[in-house]
Amino acid sequence: QVHLVESGGGLVQPGGSLRLSCAASGSIFIIYAMGWYRQAPGKQRELVAGITSGGSTNYADSVLGRFTISRDNAKNTVYLQMNSLKPEDTAVYYCNCNAVVSLGSAISDYWGQGTQVTVSS
Repeated sequence: QVHLVESGGGLVQPGGSLRLSCAASGSIFIIYAMGWYRQAPGKQRELVAGITSGGSTNYADSVLGRFTISRDNAKNTVYLQMNSLKPEDTAVYYCNCNAVVSLGSAISDYWGQGTQVTVSS
């Protein structure tokens, strides 16, 4: 089993910045892709940014140029630097990873518990 724990959420004014972190722990053989999703009230969960084990990244159009995803493979940790935040970025942000827990086992999807980000003046 892989456990993901997010941190770094909070309340910030429009134009401000936040940095989210997500650390994976547990029985980990290898972690492939990691990513951040978000879900605003009344809306579906959407991909914000993703990063492969090799460092290739992809972003939602709405955050391109403002958010940066990165990872530290030695620490099994993924980060999301969020700049120029807007009220529409308000949501619960979830960390996700695709991982294998032992040699020969299938790739499974894991989720964190979520961290609230609120952008408001």
